[in-house]
This record gives sequence, structure tokens and C-alpha cells, in this order.
Amino acid sequence: MTAWVVRRPGPMATRPLERVRLPVPEPAPGEVLVRVEVCAVCRTDLHLAEGDLAPRRPGTAPGHEVVGYVEARGPGAGRFAVGARVGVAWLRAACGTCRHCVRGSENLCPHSRYTGWDADGGYAEYLTVPQDFAHPLPADRPAEKLAPLLCAGIIGYRALLRSDLPPGGRLGVYGFGASAHLTAQVALAQGATVHVLTRSAAARRLALELGAASAGDAYDAPPEPLDAAVLFAPVGDLVPVALAALDRGGTLAVAGIHLTDIPPLVYQDHLFQERTLRSVTANTRADGRALLEHAARHPLHVATTPYPFERADRALEDLAAGRITGAAVLHIGD
Repeated sequence: MTAWVVRRPGPMATRPLERVRLPVPEPAPGEVLVRVEVCAVCRTDLHLAEGDLAPRRPGTAPGHEVVGYVEARGPGAGRFAVGARVGVAWLRAACGTCRHCVRGSENLCPHSRYTGWDADGGYAEYLTVPQDFAHPLPADRPAEKLAPLLCAGIIGYRALLRSDLPPGGRLGVYGFGASAHLTAQVALAQGATVHVLTRSAAARRLALELGAASAGDAYDAPPEPLDAAVLFAPVGDLVPVALAALDRGGTLAVAGIHLTDIPPLVYQDHLFQERTLRSVTANTRADGRALLEHAARHPLHVATTPYPFERADRALEDLAAGRITGAAVLHIGD
């Protein structure tokens, strides 16, 4: 099979991705083999390619927003029929027995494993996944519109929960890429007022089209104090900016797996009056189910930019340069 792998992490100009031929993987007990239809491109893939996220194994195929079909089943894998349409997300495995898993926080499991980091992901024609960590997907939805839900949607949903947005509250969204444009729609469906702060003029236009109350530059002050905010841009300089925009008792959730250094915070300006700063770590399967159920009830406008599989490196280059509005999606199989 054809796959793209990270050979030498570094800036995209150094071409860290290499197109290679690999054997089709065999599903282990409890796993299914998935023939990949499409794979959306996540900023985490870029962090892995450029070395911001340290590789866990050499020559890994990135990608964890996969839509595909079950091609074969390993021993004991009976959850899905051959031919079933499934989604493969970031969280690949958790132990199920540690105190974090037992309390429902499998995203914090110290033994958790991740698609496209600990095992080859969707920048390939085939991949394997434990059946219990695959998501059933509808057969009648375009694959290109489903794929971004599997990470951009899920992690944004979890970040929204972590922001403690009150009913009818005022939400600030910093950065407006693949995850943010979906999260804003979830918040709007819940009755929130959404203010978008982002450097991209095209993203600001999209935000207003989707129903945002305002759209300004990332460093602008929103037109009113915020009850909650989510930082999607991996820019630590925006943390004090977003904290200062919060009303008393507000919460800022930082959604990314990587963030540049946060400058010093001034307690009185940024944290006093019970403002809260929270991180967001990966996702749980429950988050995935909840987001997919929400999308079934409230169809989301998923802005995508398609790329042929042979241009996977170009898709990451465009993401690094800020040339993508919404989500890039690699078309891999039929």
C-alpha cells in the first residue's frame, strides 16, 4: 500500500514527509483493518511532522480523522461487519483499569495510545484500529464532511465543555480553523453568543456567515466581556489576551496539544475575580459519541478543502502557511 510517513521531523520546507510503499497491516486480536476513504488533516499532524510533537516511533504515518470501511477483522473482532463504514479518531487505546479510566477520564490514562502517533494513521491506504475505539458512521453522508468531525469536531466539543460556557453565554473563539468553525456552530446551536478573534480575514468572513456576532483580529478586544473562551490557535501570547477578555468567573480552555510559551501573567489583570485557565487533553470515546450525535441532530456546515492523496505534503505546507479555511481533507480511496 502507499503511505506518507514522517522520516525526519523538521520545518515543512525540509520535506519531513516521505511517500513510501508498506505492506498492508494485519489486524491483531480485537482489531479491524480499515480501507481508508478520506483522512482530514489536523494541526497535530503538522506538529508531528515539524517536530513540535516528539515522535514515538520512527517512520509513522500521521492522520487520525479517518473515514473508511472495514476490510477484515482480527480474531475476536465481531463488533463491525466487513463493509461497515467507520471512523478512526485520535484516541486509539486506553487501559480501562487505571483510576482515570475508571472515573471516565480515559483521555488522561497514562497508558493511552494515539492514532498517527503510536501507530500508523490515515495518511495510508489501510490502517488497523481496536474495534472498541472505532466509531460507527452513517453510510449516506459525504466522507469529506464526516472526517473533520473525528478530531476537529471532537476536541472542539471537549474544549467547549471545559470552558464551562453557561446557557446563553458569551463565548470567545480564538483562532478559526478546522476545529473552531465546528465548535462555534455547536455553541450557537446551544444558544450562545459567539465572538471570533482570528488573524485570517477569510476566517473572519466565514465566522460571520456561520452566525458569529462579531469577528475581529486575534489581539482585538471582543465587543463585550466573555463568559468563556476557547483558544485554538497554538499561540501562547494569546493566553493573557483571552484571559483579560473574560468577565468575572469566566474560563479559558486551551484546546491544542502544542502551545508556544505563555508570557508572564499578571494576577490582578488575568486571574483575579475567579477567572480560570484550563488545558484540554485529547478526548474520550464519550466525547466522540456526543459530538456525532449532536451533528446528527444539528447538521454542521463543514468547510473543507480537498487534496489528492499524492499532495499530502502540500496540504501540510498550506496548513503551516495559514492558507486553508476550514479543514483540509485527503482523498485516498473510493
